[in-house]
Amino acid sequence: MPPDSPTESAWASLIRDVPDFPSPGIVFKDIAPLLADADAFAAMLAALAGPWRGAGIDAVAGIESRGFILGAALARELDAGFVPLRKPGKLPGAVLEEAYALEYGNDRLQLQAEAMPPGARVLLVDDVLATGGTLAAGARLLQRQGAQVVGAAVLIELAVLQGRMRWPCAAPLRSLRVV
Repeated sequence: MPPDSPTESAWASLIRDVPDFPSPGIVFKDIAPLLADADAFAAMLAALAGPWRGAGIDAVAGIESRGFILGAALARELDAGFVPLRKPGKLPGAVLEEAYALEYGNDRLQLQAEAMPPGARVLLVDDVLATGGTLAAGARLLQRQGAQVVGAAVLIELAVLQGRMRWPCAAPLRSLRVV
C-alpha cells in the first residue's frame, strides 16, 4: 500500500453503525462513506484481495447487493470474471436457487445455471458476515452449479453472531475486519 494510502483504521472509521435498520434490534453497517472515498476504497480492496492473489481465481461471485460492489471491484483486482448471486426474479434463463434464513427473515439466492463452466475456481464475496445464512447459501449454490469454492471474503464479520460456524466449506473464510 502506498505511504499516503489510508491505514485500516482510516478506512474502517468510514463504516458507520445505523441502529434499528432495517428492523428494530439490527445494527446496520453502512459502508457508503467508505465507498465514496476513493483512496480508502482502494486501500480496503487491496487488503481484501491480498490473501487471494495468486490463488488462480477464475471468477468472483458477489451476493446481492453490496456484495456486487465489492465483488465486481475485487474481480477486477484479481483479474477474474464476476458472477452475481441475485434475489429471485432478477436473472433471465434457467437458474439454480438456494433458500436461507437471516437475522431478520428468510430469502433466496439465484445463480444463472450456465454462469460459469463446471470446475471454475470461485471466490465468494459479501460485505457483512452476520448469522452466516447468506454466505452459506451462496457457497451451496456455487457448489451445486459445479464450481470449486476456493474461499470466501467478507469486509466485516460480526463475531458475536457466530456466522462463521455455518460456513459449509473446507475452503478458507477470510474477514477483513472482525467486530
